[in-house]
Amino acid sequence: MIRDHRPYFVKKAYINFEKFYVRHFLEPHFTHLGGNFSFVRPWHVQLFGAPIVLGSFSNVIGASDHKVKFTVWSQEKSIQGIHIGNYCLICPGVRLSCACEINIGDSCMLANGVMITDADWHGIYNRVSIGLKEPVNIGNNVWIGDSAIICKGVHIGDNAIVGAGAVVASNVAANSIVAGNPARKIRDLDPDQAMTTRKEWLPEFFRATNYIDMLERENYQRNTVLHYLRTLLFPKKED
Repeated sequence: MIRDHRPYFVKKAYINFEKFYVRHFLEPHFTHLGGNFSFVRPWHVQLFGAPIVLGSFSNVIGASDHKVKFTVWSQEKSIQGIHIGNYCLICPGVRLSCACEINIGDSCMLANGVMITDADWHGIYNRVSIGLKEPVNIGNNVWIGDSAIICKGVHIGDNAIVGAGAVVASNVAANSIVAGNPARKIRDLDPDQAMTTRKEWLPEFFRATNYIDMLERENYQRNTVLHYLRTLLFPKKED
């Protein structure tokens, strides 16, 4: 693991700026943004349209080459829009494209490059209109793998797993694993295995933030400003 060479005050200033950016630039565009959120590089998160709801304890990670995009575009005045539950993880490159309704439950994990859409966005013959659209409903504690595509009208049950690169055009049963293009059922989860969700872990993490901050303050003591500048301007392999 590459060591973080930033002085403690630089890291804290960076984190505080991320929070400021969310409050100042992103929150006004959300219909509702829950508390205890964590945005990493929020300047790479884009919102367009409404309504867009993001629940509490959400973790959203942006990247310069994989922006997170929440888009609501409809010809109708009153739609449900995008609703994401509590304790969810949104990784770089996730795109939610909504023409009517996308619902995502609690404790869901959307991996890098996941796309979820509730519309075709053009008809087969009519290339002007949005085309066919149907709500997408994703249950609680669903894990969607890297670059998977969830198409219009799909319902994914609780605890399901969607494999990387899968194209899901039909419903996925709860407690099942699907993969492939088109996605097909691989197997069911073991009902006797205990399930740990983000809902159970994240509140404990936030309660421990003061202790974590104390440890970081100690670990970053040797990171001076001059040392940090040297690693930026004249990096070495041992850095």
